[in-house]
Amino acid sequence: MKIQGLSYVKLRLLEELEDTWLPYLTPRNDDFYQQWQLKYPKLILREADSVPKELHKEVQEAFLTLHKHDCLFRDLVRIQGKDVLTPVSRILIGNPGCTYKYLNTRLFTVPWPVKGSTIKYTEDEIGTACQTFLKLNEYLQIETIQALEDLASKEKSNDEALPVYIAPDFPRLGIGSSFDGQDEVDIKSRAAYNVTLLNFMDPQKMSYLKEEPYFGMGKMAVSWHHDENLVERSSVAVYNYSCEGPGEENEDDPHLEGRDPHTWHVGLKISWDIETPGLTIPLHQGDCYFMLDDLNATHQHCVLAGSQPRFSSTHRVAECSTGTLDYILQQCQLALKNVHDNMDDGDVSLKSLTPAILKLGEEIHNEVEFEWLRQFWFQGNRYKKCTDWWYQPMANLEGLWKKMEGVTNAVLREARREELSMKQRNEILTAVLASLTTRQNLRREWHARLVLL
Repeated sequence: MKIQGLSYVKLRLLEELEDTWLPYLTPRNDDFYQQWQLKYPKLILREADSVPKELHKEVQEAFLTLHKHDCLFRDLVRIQGKDVLTPVSRILIGNPGCTYKYLNTRLFTVPWPVKGSTIKYTEDEIGTACQTFLKLNEYLQIETIQALEDLASKEKSNDEALPVYIAPDFPRLGIGSSFDGQDEVDIKSRAAYNVTLLNFMDPQKMSYLKEEPYFGMGKMAVSWHHDENLVERSSVAVYNYSCEGPGEENEDDPHLEGRDPHTWHVGLKISWDIETPGLTIPLHQGDCYFMLDDLNATHQHCVLAGSQPRFSSTHRVAECSTGTLDYILQQCQLALKNVHDNMDDGDVSLKSLTPAILKLGEEIHNEVEFEWLRQFWFQGNRYKKCTDWWYQPMANLEGLWKKMEGVTNAVLREARREELSMKQRNEILTAVLASLTTRQNLRREWHARLVLL
């Protein structure tokens, strides 16, 4: 659904609610766990005590290291044509050459040191932190695969009385719900996390946070959403590090109404459903939660702010078919196949004026400029805080883009040749006009964004 359509549905929903709140449940409600089991069984929580202590120590030190070196940044995202600065600071860590796009902003991975890669970090500490998040990624991947296998197994046995959270004395989880009988390869692919988006926010330093609009759950760090650009039905795993002080956990206070505003929570609701109560699940230091299978598509989640600073590491299977460095370099090769490579004077000579070939070349030209070069440089020099890994590839990409600029000039030059028939001229111009118009409009838009910075 388009953004405009979503906005309309949201407006209608708020109008229908008028001044009333939808119901939601917290662990203090008697039917909380039953409702979680029945309506939200693909969200599971793994309590901190179930995670190895040494891993906790390494991950939490890694968060603090990246924060100390100012590696996390608030993103300027584009929502309904407007630039909005996120309240949460972020950094993307993951497979070398991968990117992740959300809210019209492409983030570029700070590479973690996978086997066979050579990465130069600006500080040894930063390299160690990236290694730690790779270790966490491998751990969460194993846990996710186990949960998905349990899910498939329990589905086959029609066992519906299953837990939705893992306490220290319950080390493995199975949950029953509708689940296709995937084979082992399919399960592993849905947990093949290739990036993690790290988040940080200190609520005390935020002058304004939005109030949750449907249930009255309190202030939100991240509004209701589905995670974007993930492999279909892939899982998401989240490690929570909320910097709790003494006496912060008040979930059992009998006088407290609703969720404890001092504690961070993840909120969950079925998309556009006003009948089923929402859930707020408290997140304590070191807790992990998993969104399995199609939960991200059928439900929405939000992050409800507590009173203390919080980090999280959100591990995803990013849909990277058009989002890797290898992909865009292959696209460049495809676009430039139509260029004679034996020109000594720097001019561009085209091999073919076939409209389909010209059209594809100009579309790739736009993709390189607006999905890669402008996205990267618009974010300034943030990546130099951690590594220079991307700078040579982006310089190479810029060189290829300049050749594409030459291709565009050559196409227009050919279209002006007097010996060309009117039909041929019209075919050439028709093939490239849409891309050239889009390019002109997007350049104006990006220029306006830079002026506002």
